[in-house]
Amino acid sequence: MPDMLRATKDIMLPTTITGSLPRPSWYTQNLGSRSFLDAMVNNQFREQYVDAVSVYLHEQEMAGLDIVTDGDAHFDSDVGGQSWTNYPPRHMGGFDKDPKPTPAGKGGLGFPPGHILHDYLESRVMPGIVGPVTRGELQYAAMFKVAQRMTKKPVKFGTIGPELVAFAVQDKHYKSIKDRILAITDALNSELHDLADAGCPVIQFEEPQIHLLAVRNLVDDVINPTFSLEVFNRTVKGLRAKTEVWCHTCWGNPSQQRMFKDVQSYKNALETLNKVDADVITFESASAGGMDLEAFGKIITDKKICIGVIDHHSLQVERPEEIAEHIRRALKHIPAERLVLSSDCGMGREGMSRRHAYYKIVSMVLGTNIVRKELGLPQADCLAADTRYSLVVPAK
Repeated sequence: MPDMLRATKDIMLPTTITGSLPRPSWYTQNLGSRSFLDAMVNNQFREQYVDAVSVYLHEQEMAGLDIVTDGDAHFDSDVGGQSWTNYPPRHMGGFDKDPKPTPAGKGGLGFPPGHILHDYLESRVMPGIVGPVTRGELQYAAMFKVAQRMTKKPVKFGTIGPELVAFAVQDKHYKSIKDRILAITDALNSELHDLADAGCPVIQFEEPQIHLLAVRNLVDDVINPTFSLEVFNRTVKGLRAKTEVWCHTCWGNPSQQRMFKDVQSYKNALETLNKVDADVITFESASAGGMDLEAFGKIITDKKICIGVIDHHSLQVERPEEIAEHIRRALKHIPAERLVLSSDCGMGREGMSRRHAYYKIVSMVLGTNIVRKELGLPQADCLAADTRYSLVVPAK
């Protein structure tokens, strides 16, 4: 393993979440197209944003997570979690100030009127590219600092990758989709170096298209898994000398909905994913019933493997015992020193309440503690499950 492991170094079976969490009902301010630092001048935005981040961090600490996130608190309250996609084009340089709906693609997943995700497609209103793309005012380092100064736990900070941004915007500047993707790639790389230089212990690149392109049958001479691998490695170039890099993959979850009718397998993409320049690769596993655990362990051999053990689509809170069983199954194929536990994906994309997300996280820690105890490993403190503070009076 590289020497720059920070968050997962020397921790057996560390726990975390992918990133986003449901917004508190009182968090009514939206960032919109303002820069983060400019918005933080406004006392109402600053108070609500800082309070939201502090709540997110505190609840993750009460649950007992080892690695925390800021809940993606800079995202707006929108349909299906669109901010994950539209935050970069609304804040990077080279984009206009006239957002327009994204044209419907020919080969993608279509959701007709009457389907909940049609609202999601209608809400993909994005600025267009009118000049050379630059990092503009992404200001990821400032967001990280706000969170990290409120906790001693390592804060993981994630961002969407260049491809999905490039697919979602109209372009009046670049001659090809490849040129557009690589321009966003280089701008993001510059931004992520500032984030690493600010001390961020984990940077997470979210959704390289390696596993999705083949499933959607959108492979051609330009857009293909090999090019997607190049995009990932170019986006994170030089970062592993400074920080821990994670590659997050899943099958989508706008409004906590499944994007595919059938459960998808990663197997055909694993050889390529094994070549990403990352320390940890995350996989959706809970919602797939752990179907690819053996393949993960067999093919991903020199990186840590993070599996989702709580399903971001479902409001049913997993029992600690079933999470423990999922972990035991994983340990048959993945060494404990290379296994990380997480949520399948983000839980803050409109469809889940704070309470559901919180108790899913608590259950993940309790389930992990069951296995830690079996292996003779230290268990995480889970204040949320401390019986001394229950409001239920014990029977006499």
